[in-house]
Amino acid sequence: MFQQLLRREQEGNPIKVGLVGAGAMGMGIVHQVNITPGMELVWVADKCLKTAEKAAALSEDCHSGTDTLALLKTAPVDVFVESTNSIQSALEYCETAIKNKSHVVLMNAEVDLAFGPYLSELASENNVIITSDAGDQHGVLAAMIEEITLWGFDIVQAGNIKGFLNREATIESLAHEAAIRNLDPSQCCAYTDGTKLNIEMAILSNAYGYLPTQTGMTGPKAKTVEEALSLFDFNAHPEEGAIDYILGAEPGGGVYVIAKCDNEFQEPYLKYYKLLKSDQGYFYLFFRPYHLCHLETPKAIYQAAEHHEALLQPWKGRVAEVYAYAKADFPAGTVIDESIGSNIVYGMVKTTESAKGQVPVVTLESEGEKPVLKRDVVKDQALSYDDIEWTDSTLLDKYNQPANLPSV
Repeated sequence: MFQQLLRREQEGNPIKVGLVGAGAMGMGIVHQVNITPGMELVWVADKCLKTAEKAAALSEDCHSGTDTLALLKTAPVDVFVESTNSIQSALEYCETAIKNKSHVVLMNAEVDLAFGPYLSELASENNVIITSDAGDQHGVLAAMIEEITLWGFDIVQAGNIKGFLNREATIESLAHEAAIRNLDPSQCCAYTDGTKLNIEMAILSNAYGYLPTQTGMTGPKAKTVEEALSLFDFNAHPEEGAIDYILGAEPGGGVYVIAKCDNEFQEPYLKYYKLLKSDQGYFYLFFRPYHLCHLETPKAIYQAAEHHEALLQPWKGRVAEVYAYAKADFPAGTVIDESIGSNIVYGMVKTTESAKGQVPVVTLESEGEKPVLKRDVVKDQALSYDDIEWTDSTLLDKYNQPANLPSV
């Protein structure tokens, strides 16, 4: 990869990149693209012009603006990176990028989950690639899964390592923590209440068919990642493989995979290589002690532009979804302020087959009037369509009728 990028640099043929969303992660991507040979940042867009200008100033001859749709049409790029926190606007950006023949890398996990199947089909029709980013946990796990599968192992569990979980977290309670980490408080809330974790793992479900063994996954507490080998009953796992996580383990920020290899020829080799093995049978632990977000984004950019390949996309369709649950008791008339990182709801992954009538948390996002509870709900109640009144149902309609999305 590095040598091929050097070649592009020497030939004066860099991969041209456009980015929307110059927050903490977006700014990091700007820096990383700038220092990666064979890549050129053409423009940066953000809803705040000053933010876009600040990011663009890090690059030579880089344009900035607030009108992402116009930039995608008038200054087309090889690869478009979507790094906003929106869903509705992000969907429109991705549609426009694809129809203007740009590959798309999604740092935005929410739009990835909500519209990944539709956007993948649209990309295929336009002979471009849309892919999850390489640096988020699901992207890192995808790379591990591909490699481990190539070695002849069967994936039993794809796992995340979650440091802390509080499903009752609110935006206000996390304002100080968010400021320390240079994060949007709502975004910080989505991390803390587990919604983001569930979204990332649901993306893996839709790529590989792995299933949660229960709503929201099990998430047992652990001190180290090695304990994952003894905390689950792998012989009872779904044949398709499972998604799950461990809570509080070291190394923080890492990911792991449990894979099975009962090949007698391989066993002495694996013992010699000191792979950790479960007492339950031929289940082995692989883990990566870090994921590096923006540092790894150029890998996804390169793979799409140079090899026309996706690192991760919903090859299996909509196997799982993240559904909305009430954070506390709320009366009818309560406005659902946000969907991802909300004071009112949190999200948990569940198979679509088992969630009839439940509300996908992504559909509660609105750039117009917010959804409202039609009746009282109690803490941890799964929200149904009968519980919600949508004044602005734009996103809901698009989610439920992806084939009828309007032309851009």
